[in-house]
Amino acid sequence: VGQVIHASNEVPFLSLKLEFTQNQILEVLNEYELPILTKENARRALFVGQMGASLLEAMVRLARLLDHPAEISFLAPLYIKEILFRLLQGPYGVALAQIAMEDSSTYRIRETIEQIIRHRDQPLRIESLAETARMSVSSFHRHFKEVTAMSPLQFQKQLRLQEARRLLLSESADAADVAFRVGYESPSQFSREYARLFGCPPRTDIKQLKEKYDVLRDANTF
Repeated sequence: VGQVIHASNEVPFLSLKLEFTQNQILEVLNEYELPILTKENARRALFVGQMGASLLEAMVRLARLLDHPAEISFLAPLYIKEILFRLLQGPYGVALAQIAMEDSSTYRIRETIEQIIRHRDQPLRIESLAETARMSVSSFHRHFKEVTAMSPLQFQKQLRLQEARRLLLSESADAADVAFRVGYESPSQFSREYARLFGCPPRTDIKQLKEKYDVLRDANTF
C-alpha cells in the first residue's frame, strides 16, 4: 500500500507498472547468456532502489510510445526486452532470475505463495506446502521468511485481513460474516487481529476510511 503526499498539476507524480512473464525472463537469460547463480539462496521478493541512467532512458522511451500509438506494437517489445536485460544485470538481477528458474528456491517458494493465495480461506498445512516446495519443513520456513519477511501463517493472516477489509468496504457486510468468509472460525479472534493490523476494530476502521474517501472525493470535485 502506498500513498502520494506531494503532487500537483505543476509537479505531478508519475508512476509506471511493468510486469514480466516467466518466458520473457528466461528468453533474455538464454539469449544473452547472463551469468546467474542458480543455487543461490532465496532472497527478499520486494526491492526499492535507484534507477541507473541507461534503465531510465529505456523506461522513458517506452512511456513516450503513448504519444505514438502506431509504433507500440513494434517498438514496445524491444524496449521491454532492453529494460529486462538491464534489470537482470543490476543489483537485483539474481532475485529476478530466480523467480523464473524452476530449480531455484525462490521459484519453489513462489509456487507455495500462489497456493496460499488461492486457498487463503482454508486451514494452512505446512507439511503440504513444504512438500510442494520440495523442502523440509524447517528449510521451507526459513526460505519462505527470507522471501516474504514473514512466516507462512503470518502471510495467510495478512491475506485474510486485507481481503476482509476489501469486502467490508465494497459490500458493507457484517464483520462476523466476513470473518467466516475469509477463513476465521471466531469473530472475536478476527476482530482482535484486525485491530492489531489496522489499528482499530473493523467497524471503526471502515467508518474512518469511508470518511477519508469522502473528504478526498469532495476535495477533487470541481
